[in-house]
Amino acid sequence: MTDVNPGDGNLERYWKLGAGAAKIAWGTPGDYTRCVLNLRPHVGRKAEPICAQWHHDKNGFWPGDKRNR
Repeated sequence: MTDVNPGDGNLERYWKLGAGAAKIAWGTPGDYTRCVLNLRPHVGRKAEPICAQWHHDKNGFWPGDKRNR
């Protein structure tokens, strides 16, 4: 990954669809936490809301929702 600017879509593609998605393992327990831990070095405190949105995009519900086991 060469560009970590969240505004251009490369970061999102990497973490939602690319090799980063395999590191996060969307849809498995702890996916939101893994996202935050991996993304924080790139975007700082913005990691939490970004990962919450991506969690919702990938899983269909928000972190903390009763459907999140």
